[in-house]
Amino acid sequence: MRRQNFGIKLRKWWPYYLMLLPGLLYFGVFHYFPIWQAKLAFEDFRIIGPNVWVGLKHFQTLFASPVFLNVLFNTLLISAMKIVFVFPVPIFLALMINEVRGSNLRRFVQSAIYLPHFLSWVVIAGVFIAALSPSDGVVNEVRGWVGLAPEAFMTQSGSIRWVIVFSEIWRSAGWDSLLYFAAIMAIDPQLYDAAEMDGANRWQKIIFVTLPGITPTIATLFILNVGLFMSAGFDQVFNLSNDAIRDQIDIVDTYVYRLGMQSGQFSLATAAGLFKGIIGMTLIVAAHNLSKRLTGKGVW
Repeated sequence: MRRQNFGIKLRKWWPYYLMLLPGLLYFGVFHYFPIWQAKLAFEDFRIIGPNVWVGLKHFQTLFASPVFLNVLFNTLLISAMKIVFVFPVPIFLALMINEVRGSNLRRFVQSAIYLPHFLSWVVIAGVFIAALSPSDGVVNEVRGWVGLAPEAFMTQSGSIRWVIVFSEIWRSAGWDSLLYFAAIMAIDPQLYDAAEMDGANRWQKIIFVTLPGITPTIATLFILNVGLFMSAGFDQVFNLSNDAIRDQIDIVDTYVYRLGMQSGQFSLATAAGLFKGIIGMTLIVAAHNLSKRLTGKGVW
């Protein structure tokens, strides 16, 4: 019976399944198939002949390495900064866009803040490197107008992590706000009418109607962001990195890239990647359980 129902749905909705196929292939090839090859973390890789089982040797090497410990610290710190400073911004943006009454102005603002999402990190890195240049960057030009000395933000250990945070906000906050804005549009307008009849002002409507209405969306996206806590953004860090500050923003993903693609230490790189995946899975389960207890909403 189930096979017949599936056959009927397949004949009816086959164009949609066809559009879904590339996405399924991507996740199958790049996310699910590598799970089987994760056993390489427990083996010594051999180009010729079978691999040699070595157990936890590569994990012991990782945890004994000061470089990996520094990379792990950078990953945790940068991801924590993104959770604290980047995650709330789309929520505020969606709330502000919802308060804009002019439809033309709203569409213009939405188009302007969505645009950076479609730029690659190669382009965005070039924009920030040019804007923060100590010689002719627009930021230091403005600093000069108020009597401040130019700063080399891209090569200073004290500022490069904040460059990571602000560039992430500039690129993703507008696009991420779309999800919250859609959740706001789904709130029953009668709730706003009832609040207005009770004498609520616009600020009180936001606090007591809008925010509770989008709480499930906030909880779900927070859990997903926590699940990606160990993925601090390979493309971003790789393109914004340079020799002067690499030790300040070097993360697990860039470390795995250097081990595997540049040094050929495939087993050690797999061990680092597997460690990252296990921590990420643990975090997403913990965040889901915490969210279920606090809000009653989770991923499943």
